[in-house]
Amino acid sequence: MAESFSYVFPAIRGVQAGREYYVSMCPLRLLTRLFTFDEEELVPELRAQRTLNKARIPDIARYVVENKASYTFSAITVSIDGAIRFDPVGPDGPANFRMGSLTVSMDAKFIVNDGQHRRAAIVHALEAAPELGEETIAVVFFLDRGLERCQQMFADLNRYAVKPSASIGVLYDHRSVAASLARHLSLTSLVFKNLIETERSSLSPRSRKLFTLSAINFATTELLVDKEFEDFGVASKKCLEFWESVGEQIPEWNYVRQSKITSGEVRRDFIHSHAIVLQALGRAGRALYQLPTEERLKRIKRLDSVDWSRQNAATWEGRAMVGGAMAKSGQNITLTCNEIKRVLGLQLTAEESAAEAAWRASRGHRRSADHNTRT
Repeated sequence: MAESFSYVFPAIRGVQAGREYYVSMCPLRLLTRLFTFDEEELVPELRAQRTLNKARIPDIARYVVENKASYTFSAITVSIDGAIRFDPVGPDGPANFRMGSLTVSMDAKFIVNDGQHRRAAIVHALEAAPELGEETIAVVFFLDRGLERCQQMFADLNRYAVKPSASIGVLYDHRSVAASLARHLSLTSLVFKNLIETERSSLSPRSRKLFTLSAINFATTELLVDKEFEDFGVASKKCLEFWESVGEQIPEWNYVRQSKITSGEVRRDFIHSHAIVLQALGRAGRALYQLPTEERLKRIKRLDSVDWSRQNAATWEGRAMVGGAMAKSGQNITLTCNEIKRVLGLQLTAEESAAEAAWRASRGHRRSADHNTRT
């Protein structure tokens, strides 16, 4: 193989399933020249991986650019379709055959089996921060064994991939101010302290926890406007103040702390500790803080009159619940917030008013249909 017509990578050779593979490093600036993925216009049966989700790329690129001193990327997995040669470094012997240089023909094709979004985002990030071009990313090379093998590699690489729970993502995220506020609340708030599940984003009936960290994170994001996240001290004070005030109006939260009732019973019988309602409370709280302090404190006490029971289907069915089960959609958060705002005497936004009108219209249509069926 002529060296002048080849790529040469410093590499470590390994073996998996009886097949050789190679681990190397690649400068970020070379990603766009060397590594491609299959033509997106091909039908899935003729591709080796899913099509690129272009909506994800700006967020990943922004993560790199905004965290140039601390970003982290795992290795890209690439198949080589072409001639290669591995030249070990050092004297002959099994122990010394693992390090060397991987020579790949320039006629070979590199296909990304795993990491196509990372590659595309890095290319995008280099446009804003070209100085990152000399940094490197690990690349794992496999020899291409045809389309079927590439497709199988993609399936195997993603077979057991499990996305971490939203709660543990918040627990470990030290860049997000909202995540830091949620953790701070879990440690300092009399309402939430010792009652927040920090690892899972769903609670079993036997869990002693009443809230999830991810739910507190989402609720905090709803409560604060963007500029408030710039001052952690002020933001944390506001969050503590708001949730303490809310907690005073929901006696079941305190009953759990006093061991008068279990967390499982509260979550089974009431809706107020579930994520959708916490988010709705946070959103209503944002509007509440537009009022003078005295008026805000007066109105928040109206939450004491709310019937949060799951049995109160007349109020919560179609808003916080669908078919008796807790809902999760953004529309349901809005409709739940609308009811809370009604109780607090707060004006709905144009978007909230439209959602409310649509919900009431559909509800009236269902009632009419039910009446016609009975008659």
